Amino acid sequence: MARSIHLLARLVTALCITAAAALAASSPAQATPALSTLGPDFEWGVATSGFQAEGPPPDSNWSRYIAAGKTHDPYGSGPDFRHRYAEDIADAAAMGVGVFRFSVEWARVQPAPGVWDEAEFAYYDDVVRQIRAHGMKPMITLDHFVYPGWVADRGGWGSDETVGLWLTNAEHVIARYAGVGADWITINEPTAFALKELTFGGISAVGVPLMMDRLVRAHRGAYDIVHRLDPGARVSSNVSYIPAVEAGLDATFADRVRDKLDFIGVDYYYGVSLDNLTAANAVSDAFYDITPQPDGIYHAVMHYAQRYPELPIYIVENGMPTDNAKPRADGYTRSDHLRDHVYWLTRAKADGAKVIGYNYWSITDNYEWGSYRNRFGLYTVDVLTDPTLTRRPTDAVATYRDVIAAGGVAADYQPVLRQSVCSLVNPPQSCLNPPRSGAPSGSSGS
Repeated sequence: MARSIHLLARLVTALCITAAAALAASSPAQATPALSTLGPDFEWGVATSGFQAEGPPPDSNWSRYIAAGKTHDPYGSGPDFRHRYAEDIADAAAMGVGVFRFSVEWARVQPAPGVWDEAEFAYYDDVVRQIRAHGMKPMITLDHFVYPGWVADRGGWGSDETVGLWLTNAEHVIARYAGVGADWITINEPTAFALKELTFGGISAVGVPLMMDRLVRAHRGAYDIVHRLDPGARVSSNVSYIPAVEAGLDATFADRVRDKLDFIGVDYYYGVSLDNLTAANAVSDAFYDITPQPDGIYHAVMHYAQRYPELPIYIVENGMPTDNAKPRADGYTRSDHLRDHVYWLTRAKADGAKVIGYNYWSITDNYEWGSYRNRFGLYTVDVLTDPTLTRRPTDAVATYRDVIAAGGVAADYQPVLRQSVCSLVNPPQSCLNPPRSGAPSGSSGS
């Protein structure tokens, strides 16, 4: 079997190389056309999540994983969004951001069965008030990988009872914030959620498909609750786009809820191609060792433009991790990464994709599910060594401000990282049908 798989992989590689060569031979080189902007209605945002940023967490599945020694870093103080949210929201607004995504943590607002913590709801009330006072729209996530300890005691997502418990909380939260003009994300990255629960012991391997079934039911129920209590609001669940295999993963969740989506939310972080196989580092969560593949966001978007042509597409998360905030060895900067991805989004829109928005992940560095080493923040925060938790702007803060003000990158912008050779982000289409209007002429990068 192993030899057969090896031979198959060699055959696929040979076919991709042949296809890429044929395309290069049949398509004379031409200058990349000038781009238009993403348009005045395009939505620019930033994102964060409760557990990752708020500070010392209440009893939950994740506080228990940390206490059991299953993570690399202890949580410590966290970035303390719980008490510094006014600063983070103001920093977002100063960039010209129009959308601020955050989550209402179930473990905070319902610490025990039938018990609702009004002090914690008052905190979220003020988060919403501050977002709106700065002229931004809230994007509220109902579930970002975390559930209360008392739900864990009842089996977590390994129990069918959790669907009903989750929907009770969802209805409570939706009713409280109906009418604030929010977009709603029901469940953050369902397939990644199930994988995390499997990895940290929340469910068994045989429980994965059952958990996916329950997440489908939870999303469908929450969609109906939003449209009953907050008519006119948009609802989605963001997909964690896994290159090369996403078409198969869509069958486990996205395909099953497409009639209960008002837009398709996409989280894109890395790609795969014949000349970039560094995504293997994702297995060990060493995302900082992955060579970015900006053109992959084009193929991810076109995948959904073709799969769900009735749905607009919103990039709910995109960003670049660095290793403990150190510069990348190849010199590629957060500003380069941001502009390159916006460039490829603009190309996708020019090629017919209904791209309506983009959120940068994240407004500050945070706890990346077991470690502070992966630094994604527009503002860096050194939780482990800086007791002041000072927010320090990266180079991308000014860049994002300029991109938002201009509605995109300059018309003659050329990406810093060149287009990949035979992208496998959405195989075989992404290899056989790359953008045909000419490859960008930027440097090769790393």
